[in-house]
Amino acid sequence: MKPRILIINGPNLNLVGRREPDVYGSRSLDEYIDSLAESMPGVTIDRMQSNHEGDIIDMLHEWGYDKDLTGIVLNAGAYTHTSLAIADAIAAINVPVVEVHISNVWSRDAVRHHSMLSPVCRGVIAGFGLDSYRLAVLSLLPPAL
Repeated sequence: MKPRILIINGPNLNLVGRREPDVYGSRSLDEYIDSLAESMPGVTIDRMQSNHEGDIIDMLHEWGYDKDLTGIVLNAGAYTHTSLAIADAIAAINVPVVEVHISNVWSRDAVRHHSMLSPVCRGVIAGFGLDSYRLAVLSLLPPAL
């Protein structure tokens, strides 16, 4: 069975490619994830996006006990810095979660320097642009891949 990764994107990430291109680039997240999936034919990559905190929690609950899921890549956007509820959902599930950020959050405004999610995630990858997603997926795969 091939590894399966779920990518969850939070608020405003549906605007990547149009929003603040100096921070997030000019390529859409959907285009990037499509090309990422094509470059990793041995991995199934599913994706979801929501601007609503409760939807993200529901996604974590729904997928977080799936024994066929290798891991979750989560870019919770601004909820990273504010959501104890998402942190609790990550702590409650069995599937490992890697926190991802497109930008280097520590080089931005101070409110972005603290993550509510990092303590309950397997790891954090930030600051490598959209390539942060590829690095997060790789971190969840078995070493043989």
